Amino acid sequence: MKLHELHDNEGATKKRKRVGRGAGSGMGKTGGRGIKGQKSRSGVAIAGYEGGQMPLYQRLPKRGFTKPNRKKFAVVNLGLIQKFIDEKKLDASAAITEEALLASGLVRRTLDGVRVLAKGDISAKVTLEVTGASKSAVEAVEKAGGSLTIKAAQAAE
Repeated sequence: MKLHELHDNEGATKKRKRVGRGAGSGMGKTGGRGIKGQKSRSGVAIAGYEGGQMPLYQRLPKRGFTKPNRKKFAVVNLGLIQKFIDEKKLDASAAITEEALLASGLVRRTLDGVRVLAKGDISAKVTLEVTGASKSAVEAVEKAGGSLTIKAAQAAE
């Protein structure tokens, strides 16, 4: 095999269609767009347009409500806290605060606070201080001999 013997498989490449290059090309004058009308002109954006009929997305009922100022919490599972304690990334003897979770890398950003959920098991006796926690998470921590305190929400700015 030599460099000059290299070639694509038959039918693997196709020549580009050159539009608007004279009548002899078969794609001259209107360039394959037909005649007149919105779609023959440039800058057409009619996705979802149904010829004057009420479009489907407008006919379907709208439900629910998205709260614009809802709180978004960073979620931490008890199993992960235990894993980080086992790997010595978190100190179980000291109080585990949101700042400690951030410093250990367990939480990337605190957002509106950290919420602890009960997924996984915790065996270490820990003192947690977070913005929120599920009831089952509080029970699991207390069952392991620790305590979980929920900080009062910060005053609205």
